[in-house]
Amino acid sequence: MKKKMAMLLMVSMTLCGVLTGCGGSGETASETSADVSAEASGGSEEAAASSDLVYAVETGSAGEAAAQEKGFKTNVVASQADALMEVASGTSDAAIIDLLMAGAMIGEGTSYPNLTHTDELTTEEYGVGCRKGSDLASYINSVLAESYADGSMQEIAETYGVQEALVEQKAAEFTASASDSDVEYIQGKGTLIVGITEFEPMDYKDASGEWIGFDADMARVVADKLGVKAEFVVIDWDNKIMELDSKNIDVVWNGMTLTNEVTSAMECTGAYCNNAQVVVVPSK
Repeated sequence: MKKKMAMLLMVSMTLCGVLTGCGGSGETASETSADVSAEASGGSEEAAASSDLVYAVETGSAGEAAAQEKGFKTNVVASQADALMEVASGTSDAAIIDLLMAGAMIGEGTSYPNLTHTDELTTEEYGVGCRKGSDLASYINSVLAESYADGSMQEIAETYGVQEALVEQKAAEFTASASDSDVEYIQGKGTLIVGITEFEPMDYKDASGEWIGFDADMARVVADKLGVKAEFVVIDWDNKIMELDSKNIDVVWNGMTLTNEVTSAMECTGAYCNNAQVVVVPSK
């Protein structure tokens, strides 16, 4: 399944590059979405134009933002996993989720073999979020750079099939805050509290109930470097900034898209992974 996801991601990213690089066609994002709606409603563009498709989206997600931007009718649910369940059960016509999750969750040999993704609505990047002004972001950047340089980041990525999505990490040195250092605060209490949602292949539980995934494993790498234990806490995604500012968590590390809203409200690391928002529909 992991190899399948890597191939899906590579092909999808390549296709996206081709579509955006060919400026002569005059095709717009809204026209592409109409084509997706046509396919979801039986392949007729006329039917798509007159239909009222409902897209299941996770509350507060990049998928919800993409749907709103395009004027789609939405069914807002608690998670991307719930969005897939809505499509599988027929209570929504389509879902908009992360490409990386689609690679792990839909298609042959996955939890939803009868679902497929038909289009990419956006391209984006993942980053890690810390409290505004926190020196923890600088520390994480330095660990990401070190792990990319020694190959351990790629090894972890291969475990979860996301190696093709990795963003090259430039050399980075940690710059500590002169006062009110989050790094010192975390080392003093002995735990790095990581705010997450259940999101395969980034953060999810194995059969024994332990949190695993690319993000979970990389968070543990950072915790080890800090000399502390990583603790994972499921948060309401809409409240992630409040959770950070109140110090209920130390970091948001859960396939978080680096939007203008996020980067203005948090101290964010550089991008470490490429992603896209894709439309998921039942297979024909």
